[in-house]
Amino acid sequence: MTGRTGIVDAHHHVWDLSVRDQDWIEGPELAPLRRNFTVEELAREARAAGVARTVLVQTVTVAEETPEFLALAEGDELIGAVVGWTDLTRPDVADELARLRELPGGRHLRGVRHQVQGEPDPRWLLREDVRRGLAAVAEAGLVYDLVVLPHQLPACARAAERHPGLTFVLDHLGKPPIGTGEREPWATDVRALAALPNTVCKLSGMGTEADPRSWGAGGLVPYGDTVLEAFGPGRLMFGSDWPVCTLVASYAEVVDIADQLTEKLDEGEREEIFSGTATRVYGL
Repeated sequence: MTGRTGIVDAHHHVWDLSVRDQDWIEGPELAPLRRNFTVEELAREARAAGVARTVLVQTVTVAEETPEFLALAEGDELIGAVVGWTDLTRPDVADELARLRELPGGRHLRGVRHQVQGEPDPRWLLREDVRRGLAAVAEAGLVYDLVVLPHQLPACARAAERHPGLTFVLDHLGKPPIGTGEREPWATDVRALAALPNTVCKLSGMGTEADPRSWGAGGLVPYGDTVLEAFGPGRLMFGSDWPVCTLVASYAEVVDIADQLTEKLDEGEREEIFSGTATRVYGL
């Protein structure tokens, strides 16, 4: 354990399979995730690891999930913000965002995310109907979380250029191919994204992109160093990606790995990554 306290976990999930299936949990490798993961279980793990607040992030493209997450946040002081989902291409997306903010717990809505990684069009973010949706997210004062694959990073940079008033948050470093050890073209593309001032990155989701047989801080260092240098501590934030992280490590182990990846920084810089950046970006 790191002994660190006051941590903000900027990225985690919960789900109840009796309420809704998680249809992405398929195959033997993901089988350990095919059970319920509750806020209560999260709280035990998070508080033991020194976490004070969290950001609950959408898991499926189902409209009913976001109101449920907002209600969870309203009823639990651990959850400080919600990144929900709504269809960015709907003509009345601005009205829908306003409606969500009027629901119980609506004050906790701080961002929107779509599973762009599943879109076959690598330029999906640049479509005119999506651009209208992104403009509405910006107008609502929310941020936009990017869950993308490396080949989609150039479109992310172009979208961030076109929407300078919207903060784009890159989840999981853009999912670099850590398991193979390759760094290009991911590194070049992530630096291009980071060159834009309205972009932020989460130090999250690295373990599940690595080779589980050799997972540990050592293999993650080149990728962690790349985003540290590109974004800087003031635009980087820790996220556990719980419970997905449990495929390779416990909650406490993920916190420890992040601590190791940032050990060369001074304490002020580490405070930014472990709490300051997320507090600002998500208005905690």
